[in-house]
Amino acid sequence: MKLQDVQKVVHDAPHDLADFLHTLPDDHPLQIALRTYGLALSLALGPTLLSTVTSAKARAQGFERILQVVRRELGPTAFASSITVGIAGGAALRHLWEKWGSEKSPGAGEPKDVLSKVKVWLASLKSSHKTFLSNVISSAFAIALLQSGPKHAKSVQGGRPSPTLDLSFLVLVRAMDSLVQLALFKPSEASERDLPEVVKQKRRAASTKWSVRLDALVFWACCARIMWCYYYEPDRLPRSYNKWISKMADIDPRLLTAVRGIREGTYSYSKETTGPRDVVTGLARDLGYPPSWGDFTQLPAYGGPQANETWKALGVTNRNGVGGLPCEVIHGRTEGVSCTKNAAMRGAWAFAEAVAIYLPVHALPTLLTRPQKMLEVPRLIGILLSVARSATFLSAFVASNWFTVCCTRTLFLARLFPGIGHDFWDGPQGCTMAASLVCGASIWIERGRRRGEMALYVLPRAVRACLPVEWLKGGRTSVRWAERLAFILSLSTLLTAAIHRPDTLRGLSRWGLSFVMNGPNAGFWKRKRLDTNALPTPRATSPAEDAKDVQTDQ
Repeated sequence: MKLQDVQKVVHDAPHDLADFLHTLPDDHPLQIALRTYGLALSLALGPTLLSTVTSAKARAQGFERILQVVRRELGPTAFASSITVGIAGGAALRHLWEKWGSEKSPGAGEPKDVLSKVKVWLASLKSSHKTFLSNVISSAFAIALLQSGPKHAKSVQGGRPSPTLDLSFLVLVRAMDSLVQLALFKPSEASERDLPEVVKQKRRAASTKWSVRLDALVFWACCARIMWCYYYEPDRLPRSYNKWISKMADIDPRLLTAVRGIREGTYSYSKETTGPRDVVTGLARDLGYPPSWGDFTQLPAYGGPQANETWKALGVTNRNGVGGLPCEVIHGRTEGVSCTKNAAMRGAWAFAEAVAIYLPVHALPTLLTRPQKMLEVPRLIGILLSVARSATFLSAFVASNWFTVCCTRTLFLARLFPGIGHDFWDGPQGCTMAASLVCGASIWIERGRRRGEMALYVLPRAVRACLPVEWLKGGRTSVRWAERLAFILSLSTLLTAAIHRPDTLRGLSRWGLSFVMNGPNAGFWKRKRLDTNALPTPRATSPAEDAKDVQTDQ
């Protein structure tokens, strides 16, 4: 072969590969593998590279840091490779199973040997059962790959939770949501076949109403657990989640130390304080107040007239009738303002932070599917209103947390019951519990459809927060096998639902799996795209659909 022929083959190779892929159906295993790997790699590399660019410490390491991240994510045990094995591997097994079933010649009589009986039983399974079993096998390989890397071995030896634990909880929660939707809110077509259309519409409306209410209840309960654990047992939450809550709440770490010390008994208004005295006194000094305002031994433990005399001696003028730490110290950097102004300022700061978070969330789907719509004023206004609504939700979450703390320990409850000591009001059953219970109610500001996605976002963290920390960090065999079993069954359930009952998936599960399993020509995605002149990728059809097409042509 001449050099020019070789150059021509190399030059035409990408076009020939594209032409070959275009001839494959959207649900072909190779197509699924390419889409899965591309999406998974972008999800793995995107946040990592972004944090590398924005972190001064990471930038100091130079280009070597970026190469290290890319090399890690391109490895055979990385997230992208493993999840591709789990998703595309199941599709490949299902494809081979169907091909084997169609080519199997009918036997003469009943099967006699065990192998023949197994083959007949496998061929007689329902389509959904075949899909589930295929995905079980591929999911087992996927979690084995994920947990075979050096990072997982180091975490087990170092007494840290499994690095795949958060992913397993995420998949588990999404799979459970699909089952709940299937059992309660998404009846099959066969069960409603003989019902009048009016009855169907009433049932759907009732299902939507109760689904939205259940989502709000789940979000509220999860937030209550998460926030309480943030105050007192942060080890139950992922480290990155703790950092994010601290950033949004803007609570001084020394104040959290004092709050946890009250629960542990190292800090007390009425008993001997064994914790370091300079923790809260240093906070008061840094805020410009006398150190005595943070000294538990000098602060009144109860409200009433006796507390007023103590406040007069300490120079505190706006805390008559109640005890405990002055709210000026609790408020932190919003020094010198009232409790109401503190909550308002906290909410305003959280709103600004939330706009930066939710703007990409609401704008990216339109940019990816219908970019020209961003030039239309009504669409742009709608996106901005959605961003403002979501930002208001997060702002109300933060502001209500702060305001409930002040209402409990200063403005209302502690003033109403001055005989109850501030070891209770500032303890785990006092202001922090009240704030944890109240802040989740801000979910009602969000739209009904968004409430479900928000509930699915916080539920994995809440499930993790309910499990014993010692069990998760112990590196026991029972933990590893429980995680593997949960991951395998959950991912298999999601992939089976994506093919046979996609209506039971919601939010990111439906969005991602619809694209991965069916491609951009799927109905869910096709409705979101502008019409183009490009020919759609062919899709495999069933014999019944082929027969229907023949009848139509005739």
